[in-house]
Amino acid sequence: MSPIKMDVVVGQGGRVELTVPLPAGTPVEVLVLDRGSDDFRDLMEAAQSSLGFWDNPMDDEDWNAAPPR
Repeated sequence: MSPIKMDVVVGQGGRVELTVPLPAGTPVEVLVLDRGSDDFRDLMEAAQSSLGFWDNPMDDEDWNAAPPR
């Protein structure tokens, strides 16, 4: 499954509520990033924008046909 990104605002007492399209009981991992802190935003955007590099059928053929070492 692809990651789900949601922008939410922290409520009273530091509470955050999310409704996700997953069945009850599904184990998930939650990462909380302070959007006010821009320390890693450029790295996150670079990582997300360059994923297309890995989707290359010709390169996949070369790697899959490489002899084992």
